[in-house]
Amino acid sequence: MQNPTSGIHHITAIAGDPQRNLDFYAGTLGLRLVKRTVNFDDPGTYHFYYGDRTGRPGTLLTFFPWAGAFRGRSGAGQATVTAFAVPAGSLGYWEDRLEGSQVAGVTRRELFGAPTLRFTDPDGMALELVESRIAGELNVQSGSAVPGAAAIRRFHGTTLTLRGVDATMQVLAEVLGLVPAGEDGAYQRFAPPAGAEGGVVDLLRDPNAVSGSLGAGSVHHVAWRAADGAHQLRLRGEVLGHGIGVTPVVDRQYFQSIYFREPGGVLFEVATDGPGFLIDEPEATLGEALMLPPQYEAERPAIEQVLAPITLPSAKQLPVEA
Repeated sequence: MQNPTSGIHHITAIAGDPQRNLDFYAGTLGLRLVKRTVNFDDPGTYHFYYGDRTGRPGTLLTFFPWAGAFRGRSGAGQATVTAFAVPAGSLGYWEDRLEGSQVAGVTRRELFGAPTLRFTDPDGMALELVESRIAGELNVQSGSAVPGAAAIRRFHGTTLTLRGVDATMQVLAEVLGLVPAGEDGAYQRFAPPAGAEGGVVDLLRDPNAVSGSLGAGSVHHVAWRAADGAHQLRLRGEVLGHGIGVTPVVDRQYFQSIYFREPGGVLFEVATDGPGFLIDEPEATLGEALMLPPQYEAERPAIEQVLAPITLPSAKQLPVEA
């Protein structure tokens, strides 16, 4: 494969109450809200982007929050776990922090030799923090409630639950250029080519798994990185070459996107690294204002009236831990 992706660009999920989602991810987990915008296909709801200080690809977890949304069901054909990389030795801090915040389901385990802390967000979405000796450079916002020595650095990866894995493995290897990286029990791992630290994908084969359903607490899609538009078009050609339907390029303002569904049922996106989140806001105030794409700017008063008011955790004077 001549044009491999360098890993995960972002993961997008569905949430319930917007304020609760914001309090958990920007407050409890210490991620930065780097963009507050709307769902470009449904401007009556928010689209939140959380990441590192500047929202670099590989750090971005995004949400469509709908207050009162029904819970989704985790199952086959879905990304069922989202994992972040944290520095080696930091799980003790995180265990205390999460349990002190009454986060549900906090348990330790080891997967592929790495200490891992699993828990769920307020909507029941499964998350993991994975200790990594190469967690990545510190690029978190100053004033975070989480100290830099323990702060989330980037994605560690995602887990796909599938009834069968062979066709998906072929797409990961031959379309995206990921390479096999070992097995651990029922898990088969694929990773970006050597030198890339963009996140792994673990395939969990479960022939008896019930089908997953979308709703609050479920992942909508997993997006993979393309360096630029030309790289994205080459990857699009690889998708078509495998007989898989794929969308035309869609303008998402902060990146360009294409979408396709891999054989196991998980929706994949390929997104360009640029132009990024600094095209319409300065770094110092990322996420503080509602940013709209040009096609919705004339409708701003009506959109702002529909969207629920929110308060950034920083405005609530969260304590900064030493």
